[in-house]
Amino acid sequence: MKRQMVIKQKSRKSNTSSWTTTSSAISNIRYVECQKNHAANIGGYAVDGCREFMASGNEGTVEALRCAACGCHRNFHRKEVDTEVVCEYSPPNA
Repeated sequence: MKRQMVIKQKSRKSNTSSWTTTSSAISNIRYVECQKNHAANIGGYAVDGCREFMASGNEGTVEALRCAACGCHRNFHRKEVDTEVVCEYSPPNA
């Protein structure tokens, strides 16, 4: 499952000059391999091999937090965040 978060900040102006900056950050969030220890109750270590989180239901429902492949909650899957920041600067008009 891939989620995207966009953060924008626009038009920061100074009192002494009229420069403008615009910046935005785009974060792509992915949940990859399951890390749940299925043998923890007997003192061992065993993972099920699920390689990527796949939601069981639609976004915003309780089932969206359960993996269709392994049945675990999304928090058991390792989270990867890729963030891209873009900044633009407009110099003052002369």
